[in-house]
This record gives sequence, structure tokens and C-alpha cells, in this order.
Amino acid sequence: MSYFTPDFIEFFKELAANNNKDWFDENRKRYHENIKKPFEDFVTAVINEMRKTDKSLNVTYKDCIFRINRDIRFSKDKSPYKLNRSALVTQNGKKDKTSPGLYFEITPEHARVYTGVFTQDKKELQAIREEIADNLSKFDKIINEKKFKSTFGEIHGEKNKRLPKELQEAAEKQPLIYNKHFYAYSTMPVESIFEKGFEKKLVDTYKIAEPLAKFFAKPVKNLID
Repeated sequence: MSYFTPDFIEFFKELAANNNKDWFDENRKRYHENIKKPFEDFVTAVINEMRKTDKSLNVTYKDCIFRINRDIRFSKDKSPYKLNRSALVTQNGKKDKTSPGLYFEITPEHARVYTGVFTQDKKELQAIREEIADNLSKFDKIINEKKFKSTFGEIHGEKNKRLPKELQEAAEKQPLIYNKHFYAYSTMPVESIFEKGFEKKLVDTYKIAEPLAKFFAKPVKNLID
């Protein structure tokens, strides 16, 4: 089944031109019926699809979906609402921002699947860099695998200009060690959301990058254990 109607896209196009509380209040019923509820049902379907290969996944859509309200406390842009719907499916949902998992968003322009690490602290970043340095061949094999390259392309993220001395030699062989963040994404046409079985397509896309997620998850988990 398809979870979305064309108004899912149209709503955000109109919101982009009317990003204020008055307009949103006038369209709140429309939001609940055509955006909020369909996205909750879709995220539930995604979780169920992932459970087919990961029985330990024990979250609900409530654990995974990000609010549509923007955090404007420290932003020059005071627009109150996001122009997308997004969710993070991990063992602890959206609260578990350090463990790699499936993050996805739907905007009027695209549907996009992400994985990787983005909000790690200093110790976690060091552990990830050391994991790459100690396993250069394994890491290179993952990021250069043919299907990964054609679907996700390259690893993205801001870089540091300097590294600890013990990592510099490895970074000459693998410059991604300079990264402060490590993430990859695959973009699909927004019309894909209307396809039957889109939840399976989305999860299958993530599965292509799952070896990368597991690679990053290991050093983070070792810090906790």
C-alpha cells in the first residue's frame, strides 16, 4: 500500500511560503490527516520491515519521529516549522544519536536515506578514527564496494585540519580520518513515496550501507561496555 497522498508534498510547498503559526493553525487538521498520521503509519511499517532481520529492535514510531517544530533558540532563521518529516530508527530511536542507524527524511524535493555518525563526542570520535586506522583494508572495502558506491557515493562530513600524532600516518593512507563526522546518504525522487512497498525500498537501500553503520557502531559500543 501507499501511505501518502499528493497533499503530503503540497502541504510543505505551501508551508515554505507561509511558515508561521497562524497558517499552520489554519491547516492543522489537514496536517494531522494528510501528513502526521500517514508518516506515523509509514514509520511503523519501516520498523516492522527492519524487524524482519533484527528481532531485537524494540521501538515504536513515537520513539523515532522528530518533531516538526524547529529549535529556533540559537538560530537567525526564526521560521517555526521544518519543511520535512524525518525519523531515526535505532535501538533507542531518536534519542540514540551516537549509534549509527537508519535516518530518513521526506521533503518536497526528495526522499533521502542516511547512515553514519554525526553527533559523537571527543572520545567517540577518537575511537572511530582509531577503528579506521586499525582496519584500513576493511574500511576501504566497505566504502568502495560497488553497490555502496553507486547508491551512496562518498562519505561526507566536516574535517579537522590537525590530528593527533598517532593517527597522522594512517590518515596519509585514508584522509577520511580527518573527518569530524562520517555519514553517507542516498537520494530518491520524492515521487517514490507513492510507490507500493516504499517502506521495503527504503530499508533495502539502508541495508546496502549497513556494513558501514556496523563498522562505526563497534568502537562506540566498546566505549560503553
